Amino acid sequence: MTRVWKWNRPVTVREVLEDLQQERTIAYTTVMTVLDNLHQKGWVRREAEGRAYRYEAVSTRAAYAAALMNDAWSQSDNPAAALVAFFGMMSDEQRQALRDAVRIVQGPEETRPPAEDRREENPGSAEGSDGR
Repeated sequence: MTRVWKWNRPVTVREVLEDLQQERTIAYTTVMTVLDNLHQKGWVRREAEGRAYRYEAVSTRAAYAAALMNDAWSQSDNPAAALVAFFGMMSDEQRQALRDAVRIVQGPEETRPPAEDRREENPGSAEGSDGR
């Protein structure tokens, strides 16, 4: 998958083979089998081009990594503890990337009312139902 994601375009077995052979000896049939397996698993789609196929990733590498993290997290019997442990393993750079990602998902702050205004919009959400 790394080679398919690297080009970010449909690739042939021959192209992947030639790229891999820069690092090690590998057979054409091995690359063909791996790409066929990836196709069978739904990770790549393929389109016939003459007697060969062009393979293209179904999702981005980032989407794949996110799905792996979500799957691992959802299998935990204590998701909050799993997140705390995961965050504890992160470098400062990774934690900053996480903060940046949360800001992106939440959207610009100027479009969100301050926390006290949000509580007024949803009375009882942060206070008792009697408004205290």
